[in-house]
Amino acid sequence: MSLNLVSLVGRVGGDPDVRYFESGSVVCNLTLAVDRRTRNSDQPDWFSLELWGKTAEIAANYVRKGSQIGVTGTLKFDHWQDRGTGIDRSKPVIRVDRLDLLGSKRDPESTSSSYEEEF
Repeated sequence: MSLNLVSLVGRVGGDPDVRYFESGSVVCNLTLAVDRRTRNSDQPDWFSLELWGKTAEIAANYVRKGSQIGVTGTLKFDHWQDRGTGIDRSKPVIRVDRLDLLGSKRDPESTSSSYEEEF
């Protein structure tokens, strides 16, 4: 048995980066800061998020820098070769299947909404 499931709640680090393709597909990339408690201070861990389809469109329309969101998805690794050095590189990315809009810093009493990608 194997399991690849990631659930995170945090604040968005910047406005969504949305791209539309000729095929009709849409992708949205975000960064998410999740606080990690330490003895001396709160240190955020930063995660790269990738959203597709309807979930990406919802994020593009409703998520902004500072928004608090919850996500559920799977961990994957993007691989590429550095153009300058030729070194193989990789970075972990969370492929989001479910997006929960939890509010923004400006609107602490906002209601939460959930969106799940349909396959």
